[in-house]
Amino acid sequence: MRAISDQHRHLHAHHSPEAWDERYGDQAMWSGHPNEALVREVADMTPRTALDVGCGEGADAIWLALRGWRVDALDVSGKALDRAREAAEQAGVEVRWLHHGLEDLPDESAYDLVSVFYPALLRADGSVLDVLLDAVAEGGTLLVVHHAHVDRERAREHGFDPDDYVRHEDVLAALPPTDWAVEQAGERRRTAPEGPGAHHHTDLVLRAWRKVSA
Repeated sequence: MRAISDQHRHLHAHHSPEAWDERYGDQAMWSGHPNEALVREVADMTPRTALDVGCGEGADAIWLALRGWRVDALDVSGKALDRAREAAEQAGVEVRWLHHGLEDLPDESAYDLVSVFYPALLRADGSVLDVLLDAVAEGGTLLVVHHAHVDRERAREHGFDPDDYVRHEDVLAALPPTDWAVEQAGERRRTAPEGPGAHHHTDLVLRAWRKVSA
């Protein structure tokens, strides 16, 4: 059996359901509004099926559901999902809330839209990027958004090393042109809301279309 490093153990403990529940605390963490890039990139798409990866308190999933998408939304934090369910009930929409990580997504799952914003996907988990790409159905769209111009030293001072996580360039490199058409890959300015992440004013937006087999 392969030995697991102390660093790997530490990273997984840092991203355990209990750790995320502690971060979410006793009050709402996010603004309750959908991510700006989601609205911009998805507004003109025909609603079909969608997967919101790391849905948090559910604003993106609810926005999609309000526009007719059939949405599955997953997160490891039960506390975040409780808030998401409550917000969905208030909005009068149905979303299937999945209390697990991306790596536990059933193999047969495939969606017309897979979105993931500011992902905390560990690179050490090897297959997680494959799971993300495999979740996109043929003819479907992948939308991945990272923060641009991350201050690595500042991040490390707060116990977060960006190099431990799947990066924008990692996702882009995993999209072979035989199977994917990259529709957008670059920086976009954003109007940062209040709360965590408000100091980030530029996104790295990757939108790709999965080609249909001949």
